[in-house]
Amino acid sequence: MEALRVLAPLTSAVCAAALVGGCSAGPPAAGRPAAEPRVAGAARAAELEDDYRTVIRNVLPSVVQIEARAGLGSGVVYDDQGHIITNAHVIGRERTFRVTVATGEEALSAKLVSSYPEQDLAVIKLDRRPDGLKPAEFGDSSEVEVGQIVLAMGSPLGLSGSVTQGIVSATGRTVSESPSGGGTGATIGNMVQTSAAINPGNSGGALVNLDSEVIGIPTLAAADPELGGSAAPGIGFAIPASMVRTVADQIIRTGRVTDSGRAALNITGRTVLTDDYQPGGVAIVEVSPGGAAADAGLRAGDIITKLDDARITTMTSLLEALASAKPGDEVTVTYTRGGRSATARVTLGEI
Repeated sequence: MEALRVLAPLTSAVCAAALVGGCSAGPPAAGRPAAEPRVAGAARAAELEDDYRTVIRNVLPSVVQIEARAGLGSGVVYDDQGHIITNAHVIGRERTFRVTVATGEEALSAKLVSSYPEQDLAVIKLDRRPDGLKPAEFGDSSEVEVGQIVLAMGSPLGLSGSVTQGIVSATGRTVSESPSGGGTGATIGNMVQTSAAINPGNSGGALVNLDSEVIGIPTLAAADPELGGSAAPGIGFAIPASMVRTVADQIIRTGRVTDSGRAALNITGRTVLTDDYQPGGVAIVEVSPGGAAADAGLRAGDIITKLDDARITTMTSLLEALASAKPGDEVTVTYTRGGRSATARVTLGEI
């Protein structure tokens, strides 16, 4: 019933669009019944509903509910060995979990394999693989386009097996996660923005295209400061499938992430304030020996103010600027040392 209520508005919209496109102010064309556009619209709506039902049948059995002491979240069955991918903030600091899979009502025990908070991803593994465990199929992130219809599957507010619908509303977003409320504080690049409803409990679930492929892991909902930090309706973000596979494959193979694919200056920094107490840059506290910043001659005490053309005022703005770059890219870092401005060409390292 939940799925039908979600589908109804879209079905109505499709019918309306068909009616507008197929009707005119004048009389019907000769030999064509006036009701024909209405019938064609209903047929297209029925086809779309069938597509939705097919996707739900194919993917929902791969979406699980994860119970940790801190609360509930979602996960996606990654392989037939019982590995499940989810968000790092879903599992927090815990190492054991109860997982409810679609093939049975009894909760199963699972243990942490490894967490990678820098990308807000983690892998857990079921202690026992139930019969009928179905891994999800992950799609190609490079083929995700704005306007694609997507479904978000998970356990929002603890309502397991819930499905919401929307479109891909943007790609390539860089989003910083708040460390408050259990978040990891990660800055994540290349995220998929969607209008499908993302609510607490959806984290770690599946964002799915109409080919029954998981194209992302729903992770964040935008917060509206004017509403006291409440979620902004219709603006959610998912970690793209390519990054999910990169992290999950390394964790399953080696137990940790050894190749993040994320650019870094290889420094420890902190936000500094100007004389009028406004954020004014990132002071380097420590440089990693042999790292990108050290090789370029940057040192502790330097204050970074720009990365290429991006103005740097806080650690968050620096992380956001780095999120769109790749290890090995060359960038120009503008910094101050002893009150004097200077620049350095830096070949970026890796987190």
